[in-house]
Amino acid sequence: MNTPASTAVATGQPMARPQFLVNARGRDIRRKSLEWFVFMLLRGAIIIVGAALVVIIGFLVKNGISVINWHFLLDAPRNNMTEGGVWPCIVGTLLLSLGSMAVALPLGVSSAIYLHEYARPGTLMRVIRLGVNNLAGVPSVVFGLFGLGLFVTVMKLGVSLAAGWLTLGALCLPVVIGTAEEALRNVPATYREASLALGGTKWQTIWRVVLPSALPGILTGSILGIGRAAGETAAIMFTAAVFYTPKMPQNIFSDVMALPYHIYVLATAGTEIEKTRPLQYGTSLVLIALVLGMNLAAILLRAWLQKRHAR
Repeated sequence: MNTPASTAVATGQPMARPQFLVNARGRDIRRKSLEWFVFMLLRGAIIIVGAALVVIIGFLVKNGISVINWHFLLDAPRNNMTEGGVWPCIVGTLLLSLGSMAVALPLGVSSAIYLHEYARPGTLMRVIRLGVNNLAGVPSVVFGLFGLGLFVTVMKLGVSLAAGWLTLGALCLPVVIGTAEEALRNVPATYREASLALGGTKWQTIWRVVLPSALPGILTGSILGIGRAAGETAAIMFTAAVFYTPKMPQNIFSDVMALPYHIYVLATAGTEIEKTRPLQYGTSLVLIALVLGMNLAAILLRAWLQKRHAR
């Protein structure tokens, strides 16, 4: 019986490839082409984002680097904001950012522990998670009005650091809860099982095993929260920041100046906008450097904790 293979051998002609091999090769070519196309799209997105960042930073440096010096960093504003520096604004921004995280981290981590370790799945859990997700998308001006109504007016804290901390803490809370819960979810279940098998209680397991393992991930939430808190204007303009104050904050009930609100004032409320324009760009550069510095400190702390935990 003659077959295509035997006929090809007898006549000396090359043997045709089976159809399934041809189809498999075609699918492989299409898959690689699609992979290359998607990869180029992702690379293009990264290039666009990086280029936008470079353009923004370059624009700020070009227009604001001329005013950056030690006098600008260590002096207070003078002469209707047209002279002097931003030292009170730097101090106020640092206090507001760190204080808000002191409020948001304990509440956010405690909420994440309850949601992941204790709460039972059900309708109530879905409602709570939906509420947390919705809070993450609420505009900051709404949090500012909420802080004005509750902390400033009802609780009679006035325009102060305390009111700003509570308002910014509420603003950062959804981010902290989300990242903390994700960090807890990434801790292997075998850690919990081993601790419980050795006789540890559930709380001992969470406190001594789960939280140390999840701490680097929790710090990621604090990094995001610090960046958001430091750059907020609407949330503090009603609760903590003032146009100008000659004194440094004395206690938690003192009002403060802040870099984001100072930029807003220079750009909109000044009487000599053109004269203060370099100060606007210089203050923006200082704000970016401050946020990067705080984020870098948190990243280094997270890396140290990860290395320590790996040992």
